[in-house]
Amino acid sequence: MALLNFKRTVEPTTNGDLEAFLKGYSIEVMPRTAEKVEDFRELLPEGTRVYIAHIDGTPIEDMVATAARLAKDGYKVMPHFPARIIKDSDKLADWIARYQGEAGVDQALLLAGGVAEPHGAFHSSMQLLETGLFGNFVRLHVAGHPEGNRDIDPDGSMKNVEEALLWKQKFSDTTDAHMALATQFAFDAKPVIAWVDALRDAGITLPIHIGAAGPAKLQTLIKFAIACGVGPSLKVLQKRAMDVTKLLLPYTPDTFLAELAAHKAANPDFNIEAVHFFPLGGIKTNATWAIENGGTSAIPAAEKDQ
Repeated sequence: MALLNFKRTVEPTTNGDLEAFLKGYSIEVMPRTAEKVEDFRELLPEGTRVYIAHIDGTPIEDMVATAARLAKDGYKVMPHFPARIIKDSDKLADWIARYQGEAGVDQALLLAGGVAEPHGAFHSSMQLLETGLFGNFVRLHVAGHPEGNRDIDPDGSMKNVEEALLWKQKFSDTTDAHMALATQFAFDAKPVIAWVDALRDAGITLPIHIGAAGPAKLQTLIKFAIACGVGPSLKVLQKRAMDVTKLLLPYTPDTFLAELAAHKAANPDFNIEAVHFFPLGGIKTNATWAIENGGTSAIPAAEKDQ
């Protein structure tokens, strides 16, 4: 059910696999970008999960105000808790109290954070989980990296990342909160499929919310991909940049998500549960693409059963 202000102005795609794959998609905003949106209800269906990215230097007051606004408009709010910018347990407890008291937040994405040197006691999402301060949250997501993470594994392997995921898998068995992996964005379905299957083989069964970059200029995506450490699938963008007929056309995630959707349809046990959008070309542009391709706020079947 959509809010009154929300209008689907374009008929969805006839690609049934993709439409099913986009059910329950989520999207990410920052306080400074959210300020530019006059009314989210004109862009996102009611019930959409909206992550709020916490960039180092953003005042907690701005984060909480954005969370309260989105919650009031009927969205599932999931703020970031970046370990390396949180000084200590007292600061973490204060943030949680503010989010819960002013915005009713009961979902969170826990991650290490993008700063090189920790500001205090924490340097990993595991340490945040160990505090026990998220005990009354109903959903806790942690970060996943389909193409590795050079901050964690400088040698380019997946060794430390996999060990951390195994720890989080065990932790999920001790909490009442539903846990999932929210991943960095990628552009090539093949390495993502291989990564998802490798996690399953390693005994990591946390549901995966796969990251996808929303429509954007090619130059913008290449800049963000390099800055965020996107690996093998960056070649997809580089190849596109060499095609003069596509150089000036905006990138859209059609091919990437359609391939994953087809694989999911053919392999129902494939462990991607939902799509998470990074609106690098703008929230409105991304939201419009999702609507045109059949995306809704309907909760994925697997999450409904939880």
